[in-house]
Amino acid sequence: MAGNSDPLTPRAKLAVTAGKAVAAASRAAGRGSGSVIGGKVALRLDPDLLARLAQNLDVILVSATNGKTTTTRLIAEALRAAGPVVSNALGANMPAGITSALAGGSEAKFGVIEVDEKYLAGVARDTDPKCIALLNLSRDQLDRAAETRMLAENWREGLAGSKAVVIANCDDPLVVWAASSSPNVVWVAAGQMWKDDAWSCPSCGGVMQRPGDDWYCGECGFRRPTPTWALSGDHVLDPHGSAWPIHLQLPGRANKANAASSAAVAAVFGVPPQVALERMYQVQAVAGRYDVVQFQNRDLRLLLAKNPAGWLETFSLIDPPPAPVILSVNARGADGTDTSWLWDVDYTRLTGHPIFVLGDRKLDLAVRLEVAGQHFQVCENLDQAVQLCPPGRIEVIANYTAFQDLRRRVGN
Repeated sequence: MAGNSDPLTPRAKLAVTAGKAVAAASRAAGRGSGSVIGGKVALRLDPDLLARLAQNLDVILVSATNGKTTTTRLIAEALRAAGPVVSNALGANMPAGITSALAGGSEAKFGVIEVDEKYLAGVARDTDPKCIALLNLSRDQLDRAAETRMLAENWREGLAGSKAVVIANCDDPLVVWAASSSPNVVWVAAGQMWKDDAWSCPSCGGVMQRPGDDWYCGECGFRRPTPTWALSGDHVLDPHGSAWPIHLQLPGRANKANAASSAAVAAVFGVPPQVALERMYQVQAVAGRYDVVQFQNRDLRLLLAKNPAGWLETFSLIDPPPAPVILSVNARGADGTDTSWLWDVDYTRLTGHPIFVLGDRKLDLAVRLEVAGQHFQVCENLDQAVQLCPPGRIEVIANYTAFQDLRRRVGN
């Protein structure tokens, strides 16, 4: 267990101390958590620091386009049944943020780490993970994320021959293609609501056949593997065929799927499904997502949706019409500057809801809603939108930086 022997060289200790000092200064200046800048400074002083910090931990990596922050939190909660956990719970998921998180967990047994899809192969190389959870791959940040098949190829090459147990969603053909190079894969039937990135076979480019919940390529025979774990309604089915009830405060089918994958990860480390799923009930919100806050004497539920797959899942969560809905979209660096993905989202699902639009790219969104035949009002800010909303709990859906703006405004 970590803490018994000190893996850190004097240089590494200096790097950790300097990183923490810079992070504290950044927080004091009101520039956020400081974890990224602190990690960058630490890695500049010791480029091998991430590998050194990981070497006494049982590392679990979680990567996906959607759901990685929540799943990381659920796995961390479940594994606390087996020992202390260090995790990048705030979602700083590139090497600097991960280094910063691990530097704070000298007594931990487990490191549960969310990893940006583009960095998975490199972080896996540095941290020698015991387990890697792969949930889904879909289009995201069109201006800079490689086409999804290229990401899958990158994962496939990076994970080839990995000693890690790979927990992979067998319902996503891109994830299956990526994970198939690993010698030790546990398949989970976690479902796939958004299918528009998986119509062609990642192996040969042929057309994917999708009878019912199954899928296969009619040309090369690449097909859905048989799962040993599965999400079935409100239960997780384990490899022995036992059904365990999912206890979550987080809403929606997507989070049940995240819980199923998390239970499979916990089992790798000897935590039984019943214990893992009961512990997941502790999670009420994840970095502000799903929080219900009071603002101007109204209840607002804050929902994050960063890409078409995320918006589709989020629409399935919201209260039925005529619940008012506020939509906010930015296109800053962290969001991706290309908003053409708005055209991939089916906004007809909002029919019957009063809709209020804000954010840096509110006019892009307004054009998209106009084409979708929706009734909406463009607003200058959250205060104005809330004042215009009819009665009922307000569902607020925003992409990444718009979500952070809203949290600051409501004091969350």
